[in-house]
Amino acid sequence: MAGRRYDLEDRLIKFGATVCRLSDRLPTTTLGKQVTLQLIRSATSPFANYGEVQGAESRRDFIHKLGICLKELRETRAWLKFMGEMKLCFEDQLEPVMRECEELLAILATGIRTARKNGRNRMKNVQCAMIIEY
Repeated sequence: MAGRRYDLEDRLIKFGATVCRLSDRLPTTTLGKQVTLQLIRSATSPFANYGEVQGAESRRDFIHKLGICLKELRETRAWLKFMGEMKLCFEDQLEPVMRECEELLAILATGIRTARKNGRNRMKNVQCAMIIEY
């Protein structure tokens, strides 16, 4: 059964691009400009940082860098919620972007939990091996 190839980096890039297009529709008021700048920074950071995740030098480095992606997506979610609260765009434009943000947050959080769990399991195996050796 041939499955669809899943590439998180591509998905993060598409999310960043979608947010940038959405921010282009914001009003050119002082508030609109401020939200636009903050939103663009936080929404484009995850895909750039994910490139660093792929080059992580250790499990700890991997978890740390993936955590940075997660923090930036959380910031993006906060700005998107603020946009909705301030009625800076239509709800039907905001809803699919919020949904994708939530899905990406869940994926990254799961990745971090899995990496931490695998690290603990590995340490248990090493401890068991040490006990058996002596």
